[in-house]
Amino acid sequence: MPMFIRLEAGVFSLAEDPFTAVGDEQSVPPGDVIISLTRFQAEGEALMGEGRAVGVRLESHEEVEALAYDLPQLAVVALAFPKFGDGRAYSYARLLRERFGFRGEVRAVGDVLREQAGYMARCGFTAFEPADGSTLEDWRRASQRFRHAYQRSSDARSPAFVERGE
Repeated sequence: MPMFIRLEAGVFSLAEDPFTAVGDEQSVPPGDVIISLTRFQAEGEALMGEGRAVGVRLESHEEVEALAYDLPQLAVVALAFPKFGDGRAYSYARLLRERFGFRGEVRAVGDVLREQAGYMARCGFTAFEPADGSTLEDWRRASQRFRHAYQRSSDARSPAFVERGE
């Protein structure tokens, strides 16, 4: 099984991936799958009816609101980073956690780099598929690089201005 990095209770660890990412042109294998939003809208109900865990890969140009009704049934929402400078997935992660109350796994996929670790964790990501060959230890170090946060986010960290009593 492929490996990915999981964040649980503030601790990064390696985990075996029980999900198979399935492209739109591929046949669906047995077991738990992550499929595109388009495929989910066409086949999701049937796949979930088979008793398997289903995740949806949301591309940066797709609306997170399209999943709002189905979120309680989803195990994973995989948010795609098409390139390093595209930050829409950060906003989508916050929306999933704060507006929609999603408690499942929010996974970062695509152009995912260790420099993003701390920011992703603050926004509500709980799983990561690094694209830069970084190790678990690299992710641990990167996530703790900055002591202070300068704005509120989905995590419980107080921003620096609160710590200073402003």
